[in-house]
Amino acid sequence: MSQTQTLDVGLEGLDALTGVDALCLFVAEDDRPLPSSAGYVDWRLCGALSRVLQGGFFTGVKDDWLLLPSDGKLTVPRIFVVGLGSRKRLDAASLGEALAGAAKVLSRAKVESVALEVPQGASLSDSARAEAYQRQFLPAFKGGRVSLLADKGLVGSLSSRKG
Repeated sequence: MSQTQTLDVGLEGLDALTGVDALCLFVAEDDRPLPSSAGYVDWRLCGALSRVLQGGFFTGVKDDWLLLPSDGKLTVPRIFVVGLGSRKRLDAASLGEALAGAAKVLSRAKVESVALEVPQGASLSDSARAEAYQRQFLPAFKGGRVSLLADKGLVGSLSSRKG
């Protein structure tokens, strides 16, 4: 079972990441500008993620994948970017699929410790996000450590589910 640490979403949370092999970002095809952690990472990478999106190499459609080096601009060497499809249509089932798929790819890439933010969607409650993370991502991720970039709502839902 993976050990989970929670950090605040934002530049401070990204800067606090230590000993993490990879960062996993979720980007939807309708995310422009990039929200949350993806936006902070893009800023740190001087717009590298935005340029890839503008060029059409990666668009954020479901099952779209991208691997970027951080080039020392973050403490994390590799950035895996997962396409979510439409954020407006993101529901618990599609979130669970995206998280399980990400966990499998990260495990195949021999990622031992990962940082990620569980995506939000218009119709997703914090408890649905917490459940998808705990039931879909954690069992499928073979690494030993997860740093969760989490907002207060998700942290509260994760805490209440531990019972």
